[in-house]
Amino acid sequence: MITRLNHSSNPFRNRKLPYLLAAFLLVFASIGAVYSFARYQSLSDQNISGRKTTAELESQIAELKTNGEKVKKSLSPQQKQLMVEGHKLVATKEFGWSRLLFDLERVLPSDVSASRISVDNVFKDGNTIAADLEFAVLSRNYSSVVNMIQRMNNSGIFRAALRSQDLQEGDRANFSEYTLALTYRPGASYSANPSFDVASAGDEGGAGDE
Repeated sequence: MITRLNHSSNPFRNRKLPYLLAAFLLVFASIGAVYSFARYQSLSDQNISGRKTTAELESQIAELKTNGEKVKKSLSPQQKQLMVEGHKLVATKEFGWSRLLFDLERVLPSDVSASRISVDNVFKDGNTIAADLEFAVLSRNYSSVVNMIQRMNNSGIFRAALRSQDLQEGDRANFSEYTLALTYRPGASYSANPSFDVASAGDEGGAGDE
């Protein structure tokens, strides 16, 4: 005789399953919470350590600056001049002279030739070694020199200004020597026109022919 039937209004149920699911979810949530807290604590510790290290470095930098100022004040004028000359010497050794000549060649027109270069100062500009120069060129054509100066200033590595013009009289032709105040900062992007050969200026009837 069947004493128990599965009526649709009263089906058989597994009463333990909901509790097992709830327990599993609780354990999973607890593990996630513990991991999140541990991660947060680790990041917090790293942040505190980073702030402490930064504060220590800033303190050391401030102390070094203070000591440096004290040393500068204690130097005699002769010692200060020697220190400046020493810095210039180091910068000069690091300066790329071959790169300077190459970049000058790229901006010189065919009817303009270089006559002399003298160095006024070599200094550090950020991570770059820069130089203040006196640069003289020879040309019969003033407009070519003006165009050369414009190309220099558009190049991103030169800053040029005309300082003087000196007329030179030769047996075959008259030409002028133009002296420029030139600042050179290598490493910047180049935007001038294609290169010109300085050596060929004389062969093409440049200013250097006499």
